[in-house]
Amino acid sequence: MNQLIWRPDAKAIQNSQLTAFSRGVDAQHNIGLDGDPAEDYAKLHAWSTQYPGEFWQAFWTFTGIRAEQASEEVVLDPDKFPGARWFPQARLNYAENLLSEPGDKTAFISMLENGHRETHSYADIYRQTERIAWQLCKLGISPGDRVAGWLPNIVPTATTMLASSSIGAVYSSCSPDFGEPGALDRFGQIEPKVLFACDGYFYAGKTISIRDKVRRVAGQVPSIHTIVWVGVPGLPEPVDPSPDNTMQEVSLQDWLNQPAEPLTFTQLPFDHPLYILYSSGTTGKPKCIVHGQGGTLMQHKKEHQLHLDLRADDTLFFFTTCGWMMWNWLISALASHCTVVLFDGSPFHPTPSAMFDLCQAEQVDIFGISAKFLSGAHKAGIKPRETHNLSRMRMLISTGSPLTQEGFQYVYRDIDPNCHLVSMSGGTDLISCFMLGNPNLPVYDGELQCAGLGMAVDIWDEQGNSVINEKGELVCTTAFPSAPVGFWNDPDNKKYHGAYFEQYPNVWVHGDYAEKTANGGYIIHGRSDAVLNPGGVRIGTAEIYRQVENFAEVADAVCIGQEWEDDVRVVLFVVMQAGARFSTTLADAIKLRIRNFASPRHTPALILEVDDIPRTMSGKIAELAVRDVVHNRPVKNTSALANPEALENFRHLPALQVPGGHP
Repeated sequence: MNQLIWRPDAKAIQNSQLTAFSRGVDAQHNIGLDGDPAEDYAKLHAWSTQYPGEFWQAFWTFTGIRAEQASEEVVLDPDKFPGARWFPQARLNYAENLLSEPGDKTAFISMLENGHRETHSYADIYRQTERIAWQLCKLGISPGDRVAGWLPNIVPTATTMLASSSIGAVYSSCSPDFGEPGALDRFGQIEPKVLFACDGYFYAGKTISIRDKVRRVAGQVPSIHTIVWVGVPGLPEPVDPSPDNTMQEVSLQDWLNQPAEPLTFTQLPFDHPLYILYSSGTTGKPKCIVHGQGGTLMQHKKEHQLHLDLRADDTLFFFTTCGWMMWNWLISALASHCTVVLFDGSPFHPTPSAMFDLCQAEQVDIFGISAKFLSGAHKAGIKPRETHNLSRMRMLISTGSPLTQEGFQYVYRDIDPNCHLVSMSGGTDLISCFMLGNPNLPVYDGELQCAGLGMAVDIWDEQGNSVINEKGELVCTTAFPSAPVGFWNDPDNKKYHGAYFEQYPNVWVHGDYAEKTANGGYIIHGRSDAVLNPGGVRIGTAEIYRQVENFAEVADAVCIGQEWEDDVRVVLFVVMQAGARFSTTLADAIKLRIRNFASPRHTPALILEVDDIPRTMSGKIAELAVRDVVHNRPVKNTSALANPEALENFRHLPALQVPGGHP
């Protein structure tokens, strides 16, 4: 059993929104809560998945969803997954719920790595949304039309999304570091009519122009008739006319300077498309995943308010780009009327402590970051507990990849021994989480605290049996409101069904190799399709990465299974920190730790040094792409990778062609 590392105090439990919600539903539905936080949450979660209609109606009432029309029925065909329909008679608008209190309170603090900082009130965001929505209407944009953003994480990205949502259009975004093929793979499939784009962006001290790239992509998507250029502070406004006279180019600032008709929020069905997000696309063109207005709103509000205890007087910061679903999750926090911090640039610029500097300066209450960042900060020797005042930070969130036990220990030893550390896991597929935090429960190192309310999460073995303290397939056995409305251009739902439901009828198979612990928490051991099978034993790659994290000399690592002599052998590739050298001694030490702390089966047959490791646009290690290169198989879609050139590090390596290699 993993070590208890943090526990909430009794007063925090007493005052949490989760406790208030639990008491309300217990009084109404007689769940049988008795005051023990762990037992009460287990009962509440079981009730929420056994009676999903009652749970989601209770949450609708508790959180005050704004809607022109409620729904007499909560869910139709709840046993169909996919196929369940939530709140079928409801009419609401996502943007209206985020902008329901347009007062003087600060909605956004927006910062760039070049030092630019600006603030915007809820009233200001409302006015900007109003003027953008009016211009979109004048362009003929109507419900169901697609609007795209190719933008950094700045305020106009949020306001263009809110304007799009307010009139029922469907918003889809990419971050400006996407290459032309990656953007074309996405926007070419969904056929937007309007593209909001920036002239350039800042990253790691560099200024990167994308104007020509934007025009080339827009010119290859016939549906795009207008590019709206969004200014980035510190960069000149793009003023030169387009060489293509068929493409209208306008300035967002010009739109904001013009008067507009009063903003009206189009009332839409609960499952009306809100966002199109994309799968990583490493096995072909990315799947276009459509998420609905109501499901996105309710799921995000549930996670924010019940699982993170987010309140209106909080300041929330999550480091993300607009190509990751955590951006969509972050912007939804406006529905809880808090202050949201936006940042664009490198999280390690100008120094490795930059994000902690930001948290201190802006007095952030809830700070979200990737597990990879925490690993990098640890190896850079950053100890904010000794150098920063983070007294306002009550919660630190980690996601993007599994946070190792060493990562948990780093947070409590070197960042803040009193904060609530929340490791959470879900994905683009559900635009939210399956497992995440709980303000009423303790934290055990290496574990995600609990399954989300209304999410019937389980771990199944290869025979489809539910298991505890055993590794297996992460599944969800009942429908939930933020499941995709469907995939774009998938009229018979064939792609949608094939992505999640082929293995077990009516059961979502997420593709994670995971474990449920005796504490009621969860451990993610890696992606199921990247599981290693040496000697027929299934091994999650995250189990190996956890041990490699202990070596400060190693900056990054990727592990694959190589087909070898009628079996599979484990091969580990490492990238060394600047100034560190790879050696036989280091390789032996890594092997010994993996053998002692994981198992002999986990121990790599080979450890090889490489210069770089390929990652997807959202920062995930591209294990399958590495495996394909090692086996001389084509990588189907290199445009899905942030650094496809890194694949060359794994091609035709002598140590992988003949027996032997580095011991």
